[in-house]
Amino acid sequence: MPFLGFGLGLRPDYYEEILEQKPALDWFEILTENYLVPGGKPLYYLDKIRAHYPIVMHGVSLSLGSSDPFDNDYLQQLKNLVVHVEPVWVSDHLCWTGVHGINAHDLLPIPYTRQAVNHIVSRIQQVQDFLGRPILIENVSSYLTYKQSEMSEWEFILEIVNQAGCFILLDINNVYVSSVNHEFDPLKYIQAMPKERVAQIHLAGHSNHGDYIIDTHDAPVIQPVWDLYAATVRHLGKVSTMIERDDNMPSLAELLAEVSQAQHISESVLCDEVLV
Repeated sequence: MPFLGFGLGLRPDYYEEILEQKPALDWFEILTENYLVPGGKPLYYLDKIRAHYPIVMHGVSLSLGSSDPFDNDYLQQLKNLVVHVEPVWVSDHLCWTGVHGINAHDLLPIPYTRQAVNHIVSRIQQVQDFLGRPILIENVSSYLTYKQSEMSEWEFILEIVNQAGCFILLDINNVYVSSVNHEFDPLKYIQAMPKERVAQIHLAGHSNHGDYIIDTHDAPVIQPVWDLYAATVRHLGKVSTMIERDDNMPSLAELLAEVSQAQHISESVLCDEVLV
């Protein structure tokens, strides 16, 4: 996968400002489900913005861990959007979002078992065959664990990507959130990630409730997550990185400052590595 540089999640709040200012960003990530309906305001603005920036697509509806069959209508809409947008890549989450036709509207964790690995690998391969391209899978934040789990989350991800031939969208904030909630060492998680398979990084903020943390994307990135990002770059090298924000939307300038901070951290770490 190519190195795109440093980007931002594209949100409607900033459509006009982006087109007027054309900020010095390398790329944008869109939320797939916001653009599935042909025509309309979202697709109108996306077409104008993608004339100036590379685009990647990020979805929340594949439900790779579910036992339900895939929604063929959704898959066809997804493929149609891929043809229209020509994204650099397509991603979704390593989770399930519903069962028996009921959508939970949440990204729910999976038990880390061999059976689940085989099931998800098969489903990823179905999606990749249908789209005619590899996809990226993102680690989700979690708030519970399963007694049935037979391995760690990072071992689970490695098994899947090695067998399915897909890539990883590594969410650093989600690693941090889950590490606090489940009391594991986030560096151990990061150091297990294979350089040749991590194609993208997410950075975001969260809500700290004392005994637990919830991934809310409604606040700036905190220092421990920046530190974990620096450790990730030290391990993986250059990886396309972006800032996610979905609530309590700040000014575009504030988000651009966070993108610049990510770039500064990455370049400083890599420069130090060269000097060493």
